[in-house]
Amino acid sequence: MRMILAGGGTAGHINPALAIAGTVKDKIKSSEILYVGAEGGMEATLVPKAGYDFVGIKVSGFKRSIAPSAVVHNIATVNRAIGSSFAARKIIKEFKPDICVGTGGYVSGPVLRTAAKMGIPIIIHEQNAFPGVTNKMLARSARAVMLANADAKSRMGGKYNYIITGNPVRQEIITADKATARKKLGLDERPVVLSFGGSLGAQRINESTADYIARSGIDGKYQIIHAYGKFGKWFPDLLREKGCNPDECSNLDIREFIDNMPICLAAADLVICRAGAMTLSELQVQGKPSILIPSPNVAENHQYHNAMSMVNEGAAAIIEEKDLTAEKLMQTVDDMLSDPKRLEQYSENAKKLAITDSNDRILSIIKKYVKL
Repeated sequence: MRMILAGGGTAGHINPALAIAGTVKDKIKSSEILYVGAEGGMEATLVPKAGYDFVGIKVSGFKRSIAPSAVVHNIATVNRAIGSSFAARKIIKEFKPDICVGTGGYVSGPVLRTAAKMGIPIIIHEQNAFPGVTNKMLARSARAVMLANADAKSRMGGKYNYIITGNPVRQEIITADKATARKKLGLDERPVVLSFGGSLGAQRINESTADYIARSGIDGKYQIIHAYGKFGKWFPDLLREKGCNPDECSNLDIREFIDNMPICLAAADLVICRAGAMTLSELQVQGKPSILIPSPNVAENHQYHNAMSMVNEGAAAIIEEKDLTAEKLMQTVDDMLSDPKRLEQYSENAKKLAITDSNDRILSIIKKYVKL
């Protein structure tokens, strides 16, 4: 079987595609996979690193502004759109795929649209509760529209072949054990709070978490794992300004990145984070109580909708960034960690939302439209 995967721009589109590629490669030994992404995009680095063939095309999205710079950008985007369709046709003709799978992002548009016009089966995967523009456009041509969240169905705007698959979650996340993880990290029985804002960091999350982290360093009440991100290297100094030297506090693990997320997530009693689709799927699989702070700087405010799909099921708490203060976050953390019954209810409700066989569901759909 020959398969083209297309998706990119953010890790939220790339990681599901790589998870699908891994499942296909593992289960269908004769498969050949080509990943088509944006030239210079994050995928241009991550995909080859993961061991898959990659081809880049020039593509970009439109800016919703009438500023001169935006107008110039949008004119270039139109030209790239025309060129990307020709590039996609050339790639498809040469590779001769049996199926094309898209996971969202601007680059999946020209690739899957061209494939559909050439009579090649296409299927798409939508990670978020609020569908992206590209996937909404491609849905009408797709043989199957795979959804991670049932809430996305009413927002797609059409009667398509919807199939709830969930988001592919790494096996290490599914199997990670709390007791084992705590032992590996050298943690004791005190509550563990895990907080992060993504690989780049989130300034508002860093600022709002500093007070309770500094307090914990002083009173030792909680054990903290916090990642401040690439642009948050000032965070340890902020803690020092608040009277807490993280280097001298054994209960504080303050770092730039979390490179052992399965272990850290398993060890946590409470998680504070953004509401990206893949992150929420991991919280669900692990059954972790969480305080979600959706990023307001994303298309269609989709992180808010992602978060509310958990909040409405009693599986998480939410603080919108416009309402976020250090005092409110500290009070919410204290309230949740002082109420074991509430934490247990959040945990149980999160687990009810989890789909742990997403990869197998997606593989069965791919097989349906490919002659093996």
